[in-house]
Amino acid sequence: MKNSLTTKHLDLGCGIAPRNPFRYEDLYGCDIRDIDESGVKLDFTYKKANLIQEPIPFPDNYFNSVSAFDFIEHLPRQFLGQQGELINPFVTLMSEVHRVLAPGGRFIAITPAYPRPEAFQDPTHVNIITEKTHTYFVGDNPYAGIYGFKGRFEIVSVYWSAPKNAHNLLEPRWRKTIRNFEHRFFKEGLSHILWDLKAI
Repeated sequence: MKNSLTTKHLDLGCGIAPRNPFRYEDLYGCDIRDIDESGVKLDFTYKKANLIQEPIPFPDNYFNSVSAFDFIEHLPRQFLGQQGELINPFVTLMSEVHRVLAPGGRFIAITPAYPRPEAFQDPTHVNIITEKTHTYFVGDNPYAGIYGFKGRFEIVSVYWSAPKNAHNLLEPRWRKTIRNFEHRFFKEGLSHILWDLKAI
């Protein structure tokens, strides 16, 4: 009997073309927009949610992988709630990603990162990621726990990468190496960091 967990992938901030880096059979997407009412025929399961204020609208341990392509840089790090309480949307989202992943499930994120100008030039980039940001969510006692993070990730790999390298993680490594070389030396350098984290 096929394990249904091994075929489910969720793309956050999916738009009408969700990414599916492991090429799983069952594709899901989540976005803040009314994509399912746009008249476009969707070939994936879609749910609308404002992930700054709402949980990921799927059950615990539901997905084998979750992706966030050019997404986490748009989440505010902090704001005050209606009762004056301090809310940490980025930390909360990382807890939610961990919650919906099956044990051993993978979180793939790619984002423009400091000190590259691409991290700052878009005025909606409010969560600047660095080479070390992921370390707050990994290890036996993740440091982000003091800010409310619930979960634990293990690093599979974290590196500077051409954005397209995250689109298909099953692509041969030599193609990604060539793409990184082209970006580094012919296209003003690598601007994005790719996270590949495993839920523990």
